[in-house]
Amino acid sequence: MGMLRGGMMQAVQLLNNLAVPLMILAAVLLDRLLGEPRRFHPLVGFGNLAKRVEKLFYGAADAAPNARYMRGIASVCVLLVPLVALAATLQQSRIFGTLFSIALLYFAIAPRSLREHAERVAHAFSAGDLPDARHQVGFMVSRDTAQLDESGVARATIESVLENGSDAVFGALFWFVVAGAPGVMLYRLANTLDAMWGYRNARYNYFGWAAARLDDVLNFIPARLTALTYALLGNTRTALHCWRQQAHAWDSPNAGPVMASGAGSLTVMLGGAANYHGVSEARPVLGAGNAPQASDIARAITLVQRGVWLWVAVLLLAGLLHG
Repeated sequence: MGMLRGGMMQAVQLLNNLAVPLMILAAVLLDRLLGEPRRFHPLVGFGNLAKRVEKLFYGAADAAPNARYMRGIASVCVLLVPLVALAATLQQSRIFGTLFSIALLYFAIAPRSLREHAERVAHAFSAGDLPDARHQVGFMVSRDTAQLDESGVARATIESVLENGSDAVFGALFWFVVAGAPGVMLYRLANTLDAMWGYRNARYNYFGWAAARLDDVLNFIPARLTALTYALLGNTRTALHCWRQQAHAWDSPNAGPVMASGAGSLTVMLGGAANYHGVSEARPVLGAGNAPQASDIARAITLVQRGVWLWVAVLLLAGLLHG
């Protein structure tokens, strides 16, 4: 009887250790099966809510910088605190907690959507249709794409795949491991606010400061784990060299390691000049090797997809070995 009880306790302990990895596996499989919701995505609804909050909190056009800072901080708190608290509460439900957590993580990650967007560009190249390739990559990046040549389109696509692999996949997985449903809720919503308000322009330089800095803090560790993932799954030596030598030159402290390591892993050259709203921006060159071509898009997609399965495998192994 004692041996049976001991075996049952060990089985329960094993299930507890594997709970988070199995929920992650379930969310990844859901994404692979279903992709992003087509009719309504919670992040779209949150974005609409954020626009209303911005309209209420932004204030007069001639508001002082300090007032704009405070209004931006208040906006972030009003949007995030209740939703993160709600996620923490629902996670504790005995009946729905696990299902809620899996569903939330499924909505937070987008490896299939990322792959599909990039594949549309690759398919346009396969058909010899450069104008369509430019059109398709325009859904992935904010730069001007109308005049890009094949290498420029490939470069923009690969940059988007690498950076969004960190923001829309690995960062969410990291915070789910660290803090469960409230962690992934905080991360993904902060990331969305940064995408909406984190611009260095006249409107958002002060109001968007809190959203941008919060996103920087939340991404600091995940970005470096993403860079390490890219390095391990490609040309490791080149990736680590590029990360060490080039990342600091990039404008974003978190995108720099991700982009430099990813470019080195794929042995392609990324960065360089890009046009944004009619203005040419000189960006540092990242990576090593040749200019990217259409065929390199599939390699970038594979790098991210393999990274997802590496994370799942590592987490499952850690759960099995724990205790």
